[in-house]
Amino acid sequence: MPDQTLTKPLTKNICPQHKPPDIERYQDNGGYSGWRKALGMAPEDIVELVQKSGLRGRGGAGFNTGLKWSFVPRGKGSPSVKYLVCNADEMEPGTFKDRLLMEQNPHLLIEGMAIAAYAIEARTAYIFIRGEYHLAAVRLEQAINEARQAGLIGPDILNSGYSLEIYLHRSAGNYICGEETALLNALEGRRAIPRAKPPFPQVSGLWGKPTVVNNVETLCNIPHLIELGSEWYKSLGRCQDAGSKLFGVSGKVNKPGTWELPMGTPIREIIEEHAGGMRDGLKLKGFLPGGGSTDFLGPTDLDLPMDYDAIAKAGSRMGTGTIIVLDDHTCPVGLVLNLSQFFARESCGWCTPCRDGLPWVVEILTRIENGSGTPEDLDLLQEQVARMGPGNTFCALAPGAAEPLQSALRLFEEDFIDHIRKGRCPYR
Repeated sequence: MPDQTLTKPLTKNICPQHKPPDIERYQDNGGYSGWRKALGMAPEDIVELVQKSGLRGRGGAGFNTGLKWSFVPRGKGSPSVKYLVCNADEMEPGTFKDRLLMEQNPHLLIEGMAIAAYAIEARTAYIFIRGEYHLAAVRLEQAINEARQAGLIGPDILNSGYSLEIYLHRSAGNYICGEETALLNALEGRRAIPRAKPPFPQVSGLWGKPTVVNNVETLCNIPHLIELGSEWYKSLGRCQDAGSKLFGVSGKVNKPGTWELPMGTPIREIIEEHAGGMRDGLKLKGFLPGGGSTDFLGPTDLDLPMDYDAIAKAGSRMGTGTIIVLDDHTCPVGLVLNLSQFFARESCGWCTPCRDGLPWVVEILTRIENGSGTPEDLDLLQEQVARMGPGNTFCALAPGAAEPLQSALRLFEEDFIDHIRKGRCPYR
């Protein structure tokens, strides 16, 4: 069998039947060797290596990670205080990949954060974790303490002259904290609302200092990338996008879960082989390719590769890479209503299209689902989709919430019409 260090670097230490590796076992399996190597490199060389590798952010936006780091001011005259923040506020509906990494391999995240902080010349880092992730928080605290006792974080790490402190911050719980500037406001103890950009966090972020915010999975890619190089990392993918990725499937499939696979793995392979296909008696009606805030795709899109550009060309987003499957026995109107209720509840209330538009969408969808909808309601929903679109709101929450709705109105129009015509939900 091929060495999983080379083919599945994110999950090679994960065995769900066992506890996560402590620092001794982690180091026995090669852990912290990337960190030791990084300490012998110049920070700017690490940034260049990560940029050349093609690693794109795994939180949903897919921006080049090294390029993001390069925007941090450095050199003479740059601020002496800088921060790294790990976004572990995994609240995207249908997404559970970061939880796996934090619970089952916490030292990989700590090592990745240490390298990233060193690369941007930060000496303080925070993990902003979803409040409900109790087990992950406990295991991360333990990993931080073990790394500190081993001299791998803290003052004068391995006699290098570089010092780094990592702190765990438990979120009070709000979906908007997935937006990096709202996260920074919450970390400062203020109301979690997005900030106007520019300035971007890399220039003025946490407490006005240069700050990089990276997703858990993004940071977990860094240690092996440093150790094995950018060409190795590029070779992991099946497409232009580099590396491996945690892909997940939820819904009425035989084996819902998450798997580390090459970037560019076809959707059909993920659903039919890894997730075991649809349950007996059910057919695939559609799917959200990257969590609850992405556009529906249909059965004709199954052979698309899971990479950012291919999914975008098909009219959706790869997002977090966690697929929500819709079967032919589940009501698409009810599914979209459920998602809209979530997004309406999680709105920070800062701008009108989100604060007022999302509750109105919920009201209209509730009428349709309960059998009291009218044909005019479909026009109202289309109007709200337009009002919540990109450029009309302060951040991406409302545009993301509009994506499953707008695509459902297009792909499942007959289902909406049936609800109105029959005066009931046909799936009940």
